[in-house]
Amino acid sequence: MMPMTNHSLEPTQETRARILEAAVTVFASKGYHDTKVDDIVSESQTSKGSFYFYFPSKQDIFLALVDTFADLLENRLRDQINAETSGVVRVDVALRACLEIFGQYRGLAKIALVQATGLGIAFEEKRRAVNDRFIQIIRENLDKAVADGSIPALDTEIAACAWMGALNEIVLRWVYTGQPDPTRSLPTLRRMLLKSIGISEERIQQFETKNK
Repeated sequence: MMPMTNHSLEPTQETRARILEAAVTVFASKGYHDTKVDDIVSESQTSKGSFYFYFPSKQDIFLALVDTFADLLENRLRDQINAETSGVVRVDVALRACLEIFGQYRGLAKIALVQATGLGIAFEEKRRAVNDRFIQIIRENLDKAVADGSIPALDTEIAACAWMGALNEIVLRWVYTGQPDPTRSLPTLRRMLLKSIGISEERIQQFETKNK
């Protein structure tokens, strides 16, 4: 469940947050097409008037959830990345944080990565925009790693796209089947991706030892 509600929120903010939380539950269990606004209203214990005050349609709340997940993931990633100075360490931290967040918010991941696929132009544009945001984060930190000499020079745009593709495949498989768990995937995925950007075996072992 998303941490969308707390006692510090204003009453109107809390109502919106309750509706969003309910939408995660309903979309994740029923899927986009089978979900009705009435289902979300019932789950949130609010009213149709409240729903339509915040969200003009089912599509609007679905897109809001995709944005919510993307913002949550980006903020958490940047917080952890900014605590590090070395480019290659920042890349490793980003990978670990990304999988941890996906593991924590499976319902949101299912909505953002699975259900947003094939639902029309608006959904596809949103999914692509979110994907591009995280490709850019990966690329920025690969650029930093190249600049500080942590990794050899490479086409960081292509490398970032490849990394994002690998992450997507791991997470999509987990969302669909429940396996492999993101924490199980991390060591192998880290080793493969770090090798792909020229990190030495010795350096990879240091990461593995540090994160045991």
